[in-house]
Amino acid sequence: MKRWLQLLVFLAISVGGGALIGSANAPDDWYRHLAKPWFTPPGWLFAPVWTALYVLIGVAGWRAWRSGSRPLVTAWIVQMVLNFLWSPIFFSAHAPVVALLVIVGLLVSILAFLGRSAAKDRSAFWCFVPYATWVAFATLLNGTIVALN
Repeated sequence: MKRWLQLLVFLAISVGGGALIGSANAPDDWYRHLAKPWFTPPGWLFAPVWTALYVLIGVAGWRAWRSGSRPLVTAWIVQMVLNFLWSPIFFSAHAPVVALLVIVGLLVSILAFLGRSAAKDRSAFWCFVPYATWVAFATLLNGTIVALN
């Protein structure tokens, strides 16, 4: 029972935190008027993609916690903090250059989690692979928006 409660806590942090931050920092007129690259996904795609990713992130965090690996848990916490910082910086502060620095740090922390989890917990590792892929794409998107504006 205790382990399932722990899973719920990690899911609440990742899915609940992501939903709260996403809803409080939604794209506005400033974003709509930015020049964006041709490969910008449609707006409706972000909520379902991030919801699925946050479920995987929560599961990976829970597995890291259960593994007892302090470096793995630390990598999970660092990426979660950077993840939650990006939207307010980009969408609310209208600071795409600073957001680019944050998302590069986020990608590095995700890669650190992947490196640490590869030998420790393959399930946690595979939970982060789609996340790493999406954040790599988002980094390209953020960087291209900086270059175009």
